[in-house]
Amino acid sequence: MMLQSHSRFLLQTLLTRAQNLDKAVELDYQWIEFDDVRYHVQVTMKNPNILLLSVSLPNPPPEAMSFDGLPLGAIEAIKTTYGTGFQILDPPRDGFSLTLKLNFSKVRPDEAYRNSLLTKLASIREVVMGAPLKIILKHLASRTVAPELDRLVAIMHRPNETFFLVPQADKVTVAFPMRFKNSVDTILATSFLKQFVEARRAASLSSAPSCSWSPTAPQELEGAPKETLSANAGFVTFVIMPRHVEGEKLDRTVWNLSTFHAYVSYHVKCSEGFMHTRMRRRVESMIQALDQAKPLEKTRSMNNKSFKRLGLNDANHTNSK
Repeated sequence: MMLQSHSRFLLQTLLTRAQNLDKAVELDYQWIEFDDVRYHVQVTMKNPNILLLSVSLPNPPPEAMSFDGLPLGAIEAIKTTYGTGFQILDPPRDGFSLTLKLNFSKVRPDEAYRNSLLTKLASIREVVMGAPLKIILKHLASRTVAPELDRLVAIMHRPNETFFLVPQADKVTVAFPMRFKNSVDTILATSFLKQFVEARRAASLSSAPSCSWSPTAPQELEGAPKETLSANAGFVTFVIMPRHVEGEKLDRTVWNLSTFHAYVSYHVKCSEGFMHTRMRRRVESMIQALDQAKPLEKTRSMNNKSFKRLGLNDANHTNSK
């Protein structure tokens, strides 16, 4: 199961507001989604057609490409994706990395167009956090390398964590240091990643990016800061070719790479929950079997004769007689 590129709660909030513009309702929602991305939606009674969407991203580590708290190329990506339908507030609301202003009265009344626009807005996380990766993969599609990039590029994808890219004209190597806080998660993730690599070897997946796992940093990460190479679940490496980013494949590849760690974490937690459920059911069945094995009466018959089970005190009393 792949993670959805749009925020379901954000999309639901936007669609509900768009369908009830005739009602002056005040909205003030805040919530946090995976990888510590925080959202804030505001609508006031004074301006019911104006919606403010603020997004807070994790603080980028020093090695990541960023500008004013946003990934490199994020502002340009927003303008390209949303056009002139949105206004970027400068500065953003306090405590947030980005604030967008949407005026519903300027949105075309066509329902299909409006829903498409709001779905794009609900995918703001993909647009912003995937911006630097998209720049690199766009150059790969044209078999070039952006001249301003270093040999090794670090991109933030989780709080204080990055993954690395080695861009070349004919391929882009993507390496993920996989870290988990829980020891059980680490064991499950390591097993999952090894099987992930084995599954790639199937004939049906021959056109997918090549994938490898190693317990130590791959050679491509030579020169990366040592503190970024601590990975208790090893390193996963993908090799992206131009055919993987052609046309509509580009956005899907950007999203899948940007959320790869979250994808693994999701399946690790699902596996852990499944095993706990199976263990509980097994224990319940064993307890039920033990309950059924308990004697229901104190007397038993053997060869049509009855006897009474004696306790230790009863046996001593009989012997004394």
